[in-house]
Amino acid sequence: MATAGVLLAVPVSVHAESLQGALAKAYANSQQLNAARAALRATDENVTQARASLRPFISGTGSAAATRLNSSSDSTSRVRGSNTISGVTNPIIQNSIQSTDSNSTLLSATVGIQVTQTLFDGFQTPNNISAAQAQVRASQYNLSNEVQTTLFNAASAYMNVLRDRQIASLRRQNLSFLSEQVRASRARFEVGEGTRTDVSQAESQEALATALLNSALAQIAQSEANYFEIIGDAPRDLEPARVPAAVPASVTAAYDLSQREHPAIRATLAAVDAAAFQVKSAEGALLPTVELQASVQNQYQDVDGNQSSNSINTGTSSNGLPGVNTTRSFQQTLSDQSSNELSATIGAQLTVPIYQGGRASSVVRQQKEVLGQRRIEVDGTRDQVRAAVATSWAELQAARANITGYNAQVRAAQLALNGVIEERNVGQRTTLDVLNAQADVITARILLAGSQRDEVVAGYAVLSAVGRLSPEFLKLGGKRYDPNDHYIEVEDKWFGLRTPDGR
Repeated sequence: MATAGVLLAVPVSVHAESLQGALAKAYANSQQLNAARAALRATDENVTQARASLRPFISGTGSAAATRLNSSSDSTSRVRGSNTISGVTNPIIQNSIQSTDSNSTLLSATVGIQVTQTLFDGFQTPNNISAAQAQVRASQYNLSNEVQTTLFNAASAYMNVLRDRQIASLRRQNLSFLSEQVRASRARFEVGEGTRTDVSQAESQEALATALLNSALAQIAQSEANYFEIIGDAPRDLEPARVPAAVPASVTAAYDLSQREHPAIRATLAAVDAAAFQVKSAEGALLPTVELQASVQNQYQDVDGNQSSNSINTGTSSNGLPGVNTTRSFQQTLSDQSSNELSATIGAQLTVPIYQGGRASSVVRQQKEVLGQRRIEVDGTRDQVRAAVATSWAELQAARANITGYNAQVRAAQLALNGVIEERNVGQRTTLDVLNAQADVITARILLAGSQRDEVVAGYAVLSAVGRLSPEFLKLGGKRYDPNDHYIEVEDKWFGLRTPDGR
């Protein structure tokens, strides 16, 4: 185990980042998690919207109008007659001219308020409320599952950086060792103790080691970029990490926990509940509905009128002499009439569906199929979780076995290298033997570093598979996001446009 200790003995500053700290940062900074939290808050509003159907609907109405009416008429009439004066009869023509002008203005205004209250809707609204609440629970469990995914990705990113830095350190040590072998081979060649072949072999391995170091450095850059994307901060010095203590003691215990606690399973169960309530809601559309309706209305009218008439009557004899009389008259009538009417009504309306074109029945059948789908999804999710437990547990056991094997390989390869160097120094081994032995040591150490990474990642994979990869079980620092806080604030909210955070 001494060699393994060397592999993990990377320089660690006083302010080194721990895996716990990195996971806490990912939990707080993850854009995917923040988006999922926003989506859950939007889902919370479905409960409020469902409750609205059993609350009063109040609306106000208002209207105003002005009407102007102008009219005029002219009439002319002629009447022929005669008069007798002193026994002399004279013909008379009577002319009559009459004109009439009238105008009126009508002002009207109406204001009212209407209230509608659903008393019974076939239990649709209670079932819609229950369905919305079940959907909220499903979304909360899905958020927990998203938390698991984020924390697992963060743990993987952390361990990848740690592994790749260890590999780069080994590659750098290997290059330093091979550079020393090149120098020693040249020195021996110059004094006649070695051959040009020895020098070329050492130079070839040095060039390969340089290329491998460059590849390792490029891999570090890639891993650090992935670390920054997931955790939201550039990796500093990283502390070595261990398998989380919350890993179950046996695969059987892991199976049992996963079937009870995994958020993906609990989300599908909540989705089944939501689908069952939606079936009942669809069936409620076939039942009668009762609504209470009330209204108050005030109507005001004002009419202003003005009518004037002129008439002229003249009489003329047939011989052109003036008529008997001439009459001129003028008449004007002014009127002002107003009214104000207040009315109130209240009543109940019963609606009994008889036939709706088959749509309501189709919706019921559709929701029953959706319910069947959700139940099948529960079984599928259980199988997926069980497979994830089996896979992650096998990977954990394999990594632990590999660590034991690679530790033994590192010790043996290091002893072999030391022996080959001593034998080469007395002429019993060649430079190629030393180079091969060194390659065996580096390969074993790199494999060990990879297995140490795999063990920790597999441990977190087991926790994720059983549903316990959460800030609570990992005891992460920092503020926890409680989805119930927002739900409690909005689920029975009657009015208000601002979100609880003030937007």
